Amino acid sequence: MLSSTADHLYWMARSMERAENTARMLDVTYRMSLFKQVLIEPHHEWRAMLSISGLHEGFEERYDTLNAENVLHFMALDKENPGSIYNSIFIARENARAVRGSITSEMWEILNSTWLEMRRIHDEGIPIDGVSRFFEWVKERSHLSRGIAHGTMLRDNTFRFIRLGSFLERADNTARILDVKYHILLPSLRDVGGAADYYQWSAVLRSVSAFESYRKVYRDQITPKRVGELLILRPDMARSLITCVNEVHRLLLEINGPHSTELIDRCSQFHARLHTETIDGIFEYGLHEYLSEFLEQIYDLGNLINTTYFWSTDE
Repeated sequence: MLSSTADHLYWMARSMERAENTARMLDVTYRMSLFKQVLIEPHHEWRAMLSISGLHEGFEERYDTLNAENVLHFMALDKENPGSIYNSIFIARENARAVRGSITSEMWEILNSTWLEMRRIHDEGIPIDGVSRFFEWVKERSHLSRGIAHGTMLRDNTFRFIRLGSFLERADNTARILDVKYHILLPSLRDVGGAADYYQWSAVLRSVSAFESYRKVYRDQITPKRVGELLILRPDMARSLITCVNEVHRLLLEINGPHSTELIDRCSQFHARLHTETIDGIFEYGLHEYLSEFLEQIYDLGNLINTTYFWSTDE
């Protein structure tokens, strides 16, 4: 496979996953913002969203006021924000267009129609009573694109690079969603264990489609340690960090390639280390510190994937 084709496939999938996960982070932040009594200052939850996404500087350059309306527009519809849902869907569609001969016609139609609908939403705006519906639409279109890829594509390296992009991006965003709640939006001591704290952890679980799974596994009160265990260490949880890293590791072994020794070694070390972790050890070390290091490792692994497969002069 040409490195340029692999590049387009990888970023097509990664951009669509990013659109979905941005919608998930916005959704959990929007739900948390309804509980004003637990916030330290007005709009603190929206500042947290920008901070954990690494986009606070870009927002401050373009907007004078930090409020829900401005952050939602910046993260969802702003053409000048490269991380917005609008741009993520545009990038996914453009990468798909570049490799139309490598993907199925059904997959192209889904990504193209998603982009056309996104353009209409951008022009008309998101009504205040339609915010949650918009997030659900983004998630549904992402699910649909993945499902069609899974149901129609040959299990070759084309399919593997698509899956690789999805799981690497998902690992990054699950860690960010968990960190938003635990580190930046941690309530005061009087709120820990209370109704607001329960609602916020419930919102985090729902944002990664894990609320029902939590109830099935633990059948008990929602606690930070159990949420952390579910979203970090349980391999039977679809969006957990260990599930994502397991898939990335497996896909890299299957793709392999003449210049992939360093990449596979690095990923194997990352994979093995994650399998030795315990939730007690993670919390003793510090959940925020652990998630920050995890995000750094995912970022480094992504860069190594780029240099190994996409930026090489060898085809």
